[in-house]
Amino acid sequence: MSVLVVDDQDLVRDGIAALLSLQQGVEVVGTASDGSAAVEMALRVRPDVVLMDVRMPVMDGVAATAALRRSLPETRVLMLTTFDDDEYVNRALRAGATGYLLKNLPAAELAAAIRLVNAGVAQLDASVAGRLAAGLTDPEPLTPRETDVLRQVAAGATNREIAARLYLSEGTVKNHISRILTRLGLRDRTQAALYAKDNGLL
Repeated sequence: MSVLVVDDQDLVRDGIAALLSLQQGVEVVGTASDGSAAVEMALRVRPDVVLMDVRMPVMDGVAATAALRRSLPETRVLMLTTFDDDEYVNRALRAGATGYLLKNLPAAELAAAIRLVNAGVAQLDASVAGRLAAGLTDPEPLTPRETDVLRQVAAGATNREIAARLYLSEGTVKNHISRILTRLGLRDRTQAALYAKDNGLL
C-alpha cells in the first residue's frame, strides 16, 4: 500500500514518513510540504492513500483534497492534523476526505487507519465523531441571485464587473460573495470558482 505524506513542518513530515516506513505493508512513496506540491506529486506517483495536513501554505489540505478527488478519484485522502475544529472537519469531508484523525495516535494505529481508509472505510477521531451528524448537514442552498453572482465569480469577473452586469452596487456584490462563501464553507473566490465548476454552474 503506497502512501504520500503531506505536512508543512519538516520534522513532523519526515517523522511520520519514517515511522510509517517501519510498518508492515506500508510504502511511503513521497512527501510534500504543501497542498499544491502534494497534488503534483500524487499525479506522478499515484499513491493509494494521501496522508494530508489541513493548514498549509500555498494550498491548504482541503483544497488539495478536492483537487485530488477530481484528478485521482481512486486515491483516498486521510486528514491528519492538530486542529480539532468542526469547520475543518466538515470542509475536509465535503471535499472528499475518507477520514479525519488527530496527530496524537501511535504509528501502528495510524498505519491501521490508513489500511482501512484504503479499503474505503472512513476513519474519524473519537473527539469529532460525536459531532459529525450536526456538522455534515448540507449547506443552505443559494438564492437565484447568489447563483448568478457565483457564476460571475467563476468566470473571473471583478466585483465592479459583476455589479455592472447584474445591475447591483459593489457593496451588494461583496455581501453576496460573503454569504456564498459562508453558506458553502469556502475560503475564497478561487474555491468558489472551483465549486461552481464542479457543480455545473458554468
